[in-house]
Amino acid sequence: MTSSAEQMRAYKGPAVFSFGFRPFFLGGAIIAAVTPLVTAAAFGGVLTFNPPNGLIAWHAHEMVYGYLGAVIAGFILTAVPNWTGRLPINGLRLAALAGLWLAGRAAILSAGLIGAPLAAMIDCAFLVVLDLLLWREVITGKNWRNIPICILIGLLGLGNLLWHMELAQGGAGTFGVHWGLGVVAILLALIGGRVTPSFTRNWLAKTGAAPFAAPFTAIDKIAIAALVAGVLSWLFAPGSLSSGGILIAAGALHYIRLLRWRGWRTFAEPLVLILHLGYFWLATALVLLGLSLLAPTVIAQSAALHALTAGAAGVMTLAVMTRATRGHAGHALEADRLTVAIYILVNIGAGLRVAAPLLPVSYNITMGFAALVWSSAFALFAVVYGRYLVQPRRRQ
Repeated sequence: MTSSAEQMRAYKGPAVFSFGFRPFFLGGAIIAAVTPLVTAAAFGGVLTFNPPNGLIAWHAHEMVYGYLGAVIAGFILTAVPNWTGRLPINGLRLAALAGLWLAGRAAILSAGLIGAPLAAMIDCAFLVVLDLLLWREVITGKNWRNIPICILIGLLGLGNLLWHMELAQGGAGTFGVHWGLGVVAILLALIGGRVTPSFTRNWLAKTGAAPFAAPFTAIDKIAIAALVAGVLSWLFAPGSLSSGGILIAAGALHYIRLLRWRGWRTFAEPLVLILHLGYFWLATALVLLGLSLLAPTVIAQSAALHALTAGAAGVMTLAVMTRATRGHAGHALEADRLTVAIYILVNIGAGLRVAAPLLPVSYNITMGFAALVWSSAFALFAVVYGRYLVQPRRRQ
């Protein structure tokens, strides 16, 4: 019988379709590089762009269900073989799945021509198919531990459907976007809560540092439970003061969780440190979101939401994208100067976007500059790492 490794080496198709991270990390990075710039340019009157569902709705949808949907798919399709011991989805099946994601992006832009119902069907199909593939792999591989991930991907797909249903009823799609962001926050806590301490432990062991002593305990479970409670209260009781309190408490618990992983010991390796910074953004976003409910005149909800999107999601996705690409493409798990530049750009861009309402500069100018800096991080990833993603694995 042929082994999995032998079957992988026997793959002769295009390198970009040899592993799930390749097309989806590249596609997600391009969407993340382009969408904020187009939005900022349209707001500033530099560009005339009127998507069928409106500029704000298009921007929010493409950042949550376009960019993040792609990166999540890339991560999951790459992690599943490790979780289940089964072969990765590649070749024609992966190309078809990537084509379905791309068709969703085109359908959103052409909804005025093909009709909203057909556009919704095309766009929603991607996450449905992805989730069905994930369920099949997890069940076949008897990998019961990751059933919560299957459920969350299904909920992400439901959020996309809710966005389309809202628009069909004359709404702005806000609840569908918030639903998606809530799911993303939980995914960041679950997946980030695995990879951050794991990679930190591995790096400390490799460098001969003192043992890493932060196993998964009750505090981790309580922090995740508080996050779920905070997300549910924010979605279904956004005007309640208790919702703000739960979110702030959840953020505090995730700060404690982060401190237990001792990220300050990883300053010598940005490839590990960036994971801790991404998780710091997640805890901060929860606190800011809670404060925006308790004191909306002090903390704007848009600032809190961008702490979650541009900050937590932006930083954590680039952390995972750079590490996974380097590892699977056969490059050393060390951050070079251009990778460090990517990390600096995304953090500065996120910080500027969150602080924009408070800075003594024109809000529109600050927002435009923040979009330029943040998008530059993803553009740089697409340029620097794009060649790794489309070329065969480097022989070591």
